[in-house]
Amino acid sequence: MKPGVIDRIRVVWPFLIWLLLFYLLWTTLVTALKAWSVVAGHWPISLTMLFGSYVAGATPMGGGTVAFPVLVLVFDHPGSLGCHFALAIQSVGMVSASIYILSTRKPVIWPALKPTMFGSLVGTPIGTYFVAPIIPDLWVKLTFAVVWAAFGIMHLIKLRELVRMHRTNAIPPTSFRTVFFLVGVAGGLLASITGVGIDMMVYAILVLYFREDLKTAIPTSVIVMAFTSLVGIATNIAFHQLYPDRFSIDPLFFENWLAAAPVVAVGAPLGAFVVSLIPRTPTLVFVSMLCLIQFGSTIIHERVTGTLLALTLTALAAMNLVFHLLYVSGTRMMQEER
Repeated sequence: MKPGVIDRIRVVWPFLIWLLLFYLLWTTLVTALKAWSVVAGHWPISLTMLFGSYVAGATPMGGGTVAFPVLVLVFDHPGSLGCHFALAIQSVGMVSASIYILSTRKPVIWPALKPTMFGSLVGTPIGTYFVAPIIPDLWVKLTFAVVWAAFGIMHLIKLRELVRMHRTNAIPPTSFRTVFFLVGVAGGLLASITGVGIDMMVYAILVLYFREDLKTAIPTSVIVMAFTSLVGIATNIAFHQLYPDRFSIDPLFFENWLAAAPVVAVGAPLGAFVVSLIPRTPTLVFVSMLCLIQFGSTIIHERVTGTLLALTLTALAAMNLVFHLLYVSGTRMMQEER
């Protein structure tokens, strides 16, 4: 072997050990449950997450961004199952991508990452216990649709400028801890409802306000979503065990997880690796268009009309206004620095 190859293997050995342990545990679990036919029978979700996991590792959008609309709109499952599956599958895929990111020493923005994770540790259980159980299923679907449609619009408008940014470590070490902690709390609440969202919130602040390079902002958002997914699925399972009458988990979610988990364990890290070699623009444009398509599909599928449609469009406009204000504030900050 060439020394270069040996060095690369030495760098990624924690990731390789993680993969080995995961596949051993997954194989043991499927064999013990005699669930190989279940895995084979749910091949559509495995195929879906082949793309979804790539999105999770390559963009600031979790794998649930693909899984949620497919489960809810295509397979006609309730929004709660989409949320639970998103959290569970990201607990494999985005954790796998995070281990790869940290093993290969890709730069992440620690001053933003740490307080956001602490905030998520607070917001996610609170949202799971108090908020998610009282949100009607239609509102869950519309919340997801609005959040990601707004994100898609923002990318399509600002992408050319975003991909040109090369600032790194632009965040003061202590000044914005409270801000990112609150973002973590709010993002945890959002993730407890839809299974995704906190990664988008962190990413939006990093690139729109601080003008951070996508090469640091995206890995940071991936790690935040991985951590929140672990907290989210753990609290959902814990509350289900403690209060089964109030916190239900559809068994179908576990069957889908068994089928998709071995795919996302390599798919998400593959996404993180591939986008380090090719431009991010095509992937981000494609996924942004999917966000808009899923918004329109949700409106049609759920027959949203009248006042509810007006409120949905108002919420979409409000989110884009927030993104615009973040961008304007970031522009002012950069002008003051000069």
